[in-house]
Amino acid sequence: MIALARLFLLLFVLLTVLYVSLSIWSRRTRRRKLGEDFDEGDREYGDIRDAYVRKGLEDYDDSFRRRLILLVYVVPVVVIAYIIYVVNYT
Repeated sequence: MIALARLFLLLFVLLTVLYVSLSIWSRRTRRRKLGEDFDEGDREYGDIRDAYVRKGLEDYDDSFRRRLILLVYVVPVVVIAYIIYVVNYT
């Protein structure tokens, strides 16, 4: 039982590092794309690039895409639980 607890603790730490890395990467990518959109002429906010990017990132913070990154925690745990079930009970 202690080995299982150790596995889940290690998994949690690794998944947290992966989640933070994916979140930072996704936010930077979105920021870059917003800057490119502004530079191409999408000037809804006039010539204030920072305001345009800030508004876009606020929209991104509430987006479904950002919430999908939380699957980094769910999918591996479900897969491990399924493997444990199949190995022990079938």
